Amino acid sequence: MAGRGAGPDFVEALARGLDVLACFDADHPSMSLTEVATAAGLARPTARRLLLTLEELGFVRSTGGTFALTPKVLTLGMAYVGALGLWDIARPHLEALVARTGESSSMAQLDGSDIVYVARVSVPKIIALRVDIGTRFPAAQTSQGKVLLAALSPDELAATLELPSRAGLPAYIGRSREQLLAELTEVRARGWALADEELAPGVRSVAVPVRDGTGAVRAAMNVTVHAAETSTEVLLGEHLPHLLRAAGDISAEWALWQSRPHVEVTRDTGGARPA
Repeated sequence: MAGRGAGPDFVEALARGLDVLACFDADHPSMSLTEVATAAGLARPTARRLLLTLEELGFVRSTGGTFALTPKVLTLGMAYVGALGLWDIARPHLEALVARTGESSSMAQLDGSDIVYVARVSVPKIIALRVDIGTRFPAAQTSQGKVLLAALSPDELAATLELPSRAGLPAYIGRSREQLLAELTEVRARGWALADEELAPGVRSVAVPVRDGTGAVRAAMNVTVHAAETSTEVLLGEHLPHLLRAAGDISAEWALWQSRPHVEVTRDTGGARPA
């Protein structure tokens, strides 16, 4: 994985450390030194030094010759979400949406050609798809991803679709790139996207954009149902209006939050300064 940088300021050691963290996932919660070295494409001595450094920093723990991430890793992602102020604003709306629909709802953002889940309120359902905060899927296969891809400029979209997915899944299933581009044109025009068992059998979802104070699409939120339980007509006719309303409320409150006057109080002097 390492060695991708070409710029004069690229820090190879940092890239390798991040590669090591990215090796762990739901299917590989703990790994041996050899497994980490192989997954990250590193020599064993290099992988060992990185793992021991991460352990000293509190991001990794070792037990019986295997390594695993610690909850401290969550601070890396939550610092980003917290800086946006988005989760605090979205949470009550997601919870209210789930209460109205009886279905799970999530929020995701674009990372390369993938989406990454940044918020989720779920209900117990028999859906063969595990989703947690930080889970990533190829954007083109998901309703949220289609919303986020449709918001890109033509040049940004072309460049994004050239990027390989880091989710370990193919970017396109059952359709061509031209068909995807045509669908994204429709998504852009109508303001919502549908994914009907494209990511996994039985998984059907509809998604809409969440905008910041400038009107730019910064996230997407969805309602996910089991295809055997909920028809497309019910999803679009009953759940989509609630979803649109919730996303609109979140966008409006987020815009207000971003425009707020904010003062940071310093502890040492008790003085105040604009943040």
